[in-house]
Amino acid sequence: MSDLVARTGRLHQRYNDGCRLVAGCIPFRYRNGEDSSNDDPESNIEVLMINSQSGPGLLFPKGGWENDETVEEAAAREAVEEAGVRGDLMDLLGYYKFKSKTHQDEFCPEGLCKAAMFALLVKEELESWPEQSTRNRIWLSVPEAAQSCRHAWMRVALVDGFLKWHADKFVERDEKRDGSD
Repeated sequence: MSDLVARTGRLHQRYNDGCRLVAGCIPFRYRNGEDSSNDDPESNIEVLMINSQSGPGLLFPKGGWENDETVEEAAAREAVEEAGVRGDLMDLLGYYKFKSKTHQDEFCPEGLCKAAMFALLVKEELESWPEQSTRNRIWLSVPEAAQSCRHAWMRVALVDGFLKWHADKFVERDEKRDGSD
């Protein structure tokens, strides 16, 4: 049993223009233990996904952004609560809008959500975490993850957000090594 406790309820969550604000991340690691620009990122990178509690398919950890935390803190918290991982929260990958069928409330009757998604370089996998009794985690290659995504917006966040961010990261790193800008 985990000593950590997952936050529940909607009382302290943030809303903006009829949208519930959500924070999440794409947890990742390198198969060979380091990022190497010589390797194809789709074969060298693994991403961590979790099962959905409401149907088939896999998800990236995400959840409501609460009033007492920054969006970065919310994304890191969700990674711990839902997937049992900690690491270095890297850059914002983008904002993704979606409609939730299961989370409609008085502040968001249409179920509209806006998710801020980040890259999270995993440094630690916890042996126990708050949602371990209802969540399974699995490491997948990027192509496997893209096929397994329960929601199209998460696939877009992975392919158009994460992979583009990762490619840009290598260009910046290589330019710094070469001394060019």
